[in-house]
Amino acid sequence: MRLEILPVPGIGDVTEGDDLAALIATAAPWLRDGDVLVVTSKIVSKAEGRLVDVPADGPERLAARDEVLAGETARVVATRGATRIVQTHHGFVMASAGIDASNVDKTRLVLLPRDPDASARALRAALREQYHVDVAVIISDTMGRPWRNGLTDVALGVAGMPAIRDHRGEIDPYGNELHLTQMAVVDELAGAAELIKGKCDQVPVAVVRGYLGVERAADEEGARALVRDASLDLFSLGTAEARALGLREAATLADGPGPAPADPAAVDRAIAAVADVVAPGTVFTHVSDDAVRAGLVAHVPGWPEQAGGLVLGAPPAPVDQADLVRFGADLQRLRTALAAEGISSALLPPPAGSSAGATLAI
Repeated sequence: MRLEILPVPGIGDVTEGDDLAALIATAAPWLRDGDVLVVTSKIVSKAEGRLVDVPADGPERLAARDEVLAGETARVVATRGATRIVQTHHGFVMASAGIDASNVDKTRLVLLPRDPDASARALRAALREQYHVDVAVIISDTMGRPWRNGLTDVALGVAGMPAIRDHRGEIDPYGNELHLTQMAVVDELAGAAELIKGKCDQVPVAVVRGYLGVERAADEEGARALVRDASLDLFSLGTAEARALGLREAATLADGPGPAPADPAAVDRAIAAVADVVAPGTVFTHVSDDAVRAGLVAHVPGWPEQAGGLVLGAPPAPVDQADLVRFGADLQRLRTALAAEGISSALLPPPAGSSAGATLAI
């Protein structure tokens, strides 16, 4: 395969209502069947009127941007300082929902196209019907990536070619059958086109020539094929957000021990998470699980284990209300930390003859 990447200069500033097909066909009369047209989403958004007015600066601008971001957000994935990674209503996970303030007047923000696949199909149809050229169209935008610095362009919408090239079932040169390999070819083409479009060169359109001889069949599923199903997403939340969700969901676990013994490693993690905030002298009595007792002894200084499952620490006598509140809070901290690890528990009345505390059944 031999690929060429060709810039399309001369598009100029795009405004609401502009005919993108006419602008592109005029700037690139050399377009030919089989080309892949890679169009920056920003000019698609401008032509479609996906802009909002905001103050030019100051706290009012920040407040207006936050309001716009909330409207474009389907789900918050992670927040660190001023950075917000969210999932858009399209299903894309990206910083600030793709809202852009570059290459636009200071009093406006550019939103992503409402339906990038539909935008790609419409542009492809217009070029075919009005200018008699049959091309594939990719609508691209810039994204960051987990675990890697730097940005790259990816496809938000596509028409005229599949988003993914599926190699599953093929045999490699060593005779091995491929089981997982699916290449996001439209992302690769979008990234290649960005090499000549740039961010400050006012070249929002590029053409990749030579690829469609390899993968020509149309797939009208579009770029939706690139959005990973939530059930398969192992990293659907940031670390802090996942922990907070686990603690919230802990309250909904069954109030009782699970059917199987607790995983000692999970117990150890849970106790380590709360050991620093448990008040000195709190007494957990008749903890029923060996792993929990061992973890308490290991992580909370001065609490040797007593035969029969008691964790020592002589309760104050008489026990006043403040001590009871402290004990209850510490016990709930432990239960919540265990529940965040998926270990359910129950509070039971103290055993007959016990002087203090409650039974924690794990």
